[in-house]
Amino acid sequence: MPRMTTAQEVLRSAIPGTPVVAAEVSVRGRTHEVLLKLESGNPTGSIKDRTAAGLLMALDAERPLRPGTVVVESTSGNLGLGLARLLHHLDCRFVAVIDPNTPRATRQTLVAAGGELHEVTEPDGRGGYLLTRLREVRRILGRNPGYRWTDQYHNPANPRIHRDTTGPEIAAHGGRDLDAVYIAVSTGGTLAGVAGHLHALDRGIAVVAVDAAGSLATGGSTGPRLISGIGASRPSVFLTSGSYDRAHRVPDAEAVAACRMFRADTGVALGGSSGSVVAACLRDLASPRPPRRPLCLCADSGLAYADTLYDPRWITAHALAAPVAEAEARLRADGIRFRLEGAYP
Repeated sequence: MPRMTTAQEVLRSAIPGTPVVAAEVSVRGRTHEVLLKLESGNPTGSIKDRTAAGLLMALDAERPLRPGTVVVESTSGNLGLGLARLLHHLDCRFVAVIDPNTPRATRQTLVAAGGELHEVTEPDGRGGYLLTRLREVRRILGRNPGYRWTDQYHNPANPRIHRDTTGPEIAAHGGRDLDAVYIAVSTGGTLAGVAGHLHALDRGIAVVAVDAAGSLATGGSTGPRLISGIGASRPSVFLTSGSYDRAHRVPDAEAVAACRMFRADTGVALGGSSGSVVAACLRDLASPRPPRRPLCLCADSGLAYADTLYDPRWITAHALAAPVAEAEARLRADGIRFRLEGAYP
């Protein structure tokens, strides 16, 4: 009789490793090579597949995830997709607490994967919905004592999975000349984990936090935010003063402009947080001391954002048309152009 596959084996096999492509970026008459690590190569198309696997391995180690177990989590979208897929493989159920910024395509995929959606619609007063989502999670858990919570916001398994997988991959792909890595911040788990590995190498690699303008994840002041997967309504518990070397706060319009310019030049659509990361890298490339060999961690592709970032109606409805046009004009005035080197996976 064949040996049964354990939950830990299923979860460990969920992280296949993702590719890196090189892009030529022209800025103010100089051409730079920028590496793009494409987390869209994960099973559900984002870096959150790694986080989902790490969180569920920790939950299973604490108490086995038996068939029928119900897991609940607050998610802007991508983590929910990763959790829904893995829990389906384990014959478990998933309850996703989402908000109005969750893309329609993500909602549809969550339902197709067997996820149960609970949408909150009340803003949390800090530019987003995170605190409202967390209140809903606690309400669901209070009414259902048998349900379990992965708690991506406090669970040390979140940064640990990125320290053990994402960080080593980045170091290997970047090689000895890698000197700057740009990472979007939401829970802060990815940034903290990758930084933990890269800083331990003592190679002088700058870890750059990329936050949304109006987010409190890395401090600053609060304000409205539209792009899912980046920013938060409170500081990250995973980040300390030594977790990153510097930070950029990118407005929505600048991120959307970077996404649209990249697609116009290369034919490839990046996700919203990936556009923010690229925009932050462009700022440094235009500085007097640009990085020699930067790498942008691109959390997902633009597939889920066809009816938001890449839809002129959405841009107009959110009063972004003029700011996006101004941001793109400013970037083009700096001579910014993108060209992919070789084939895009």
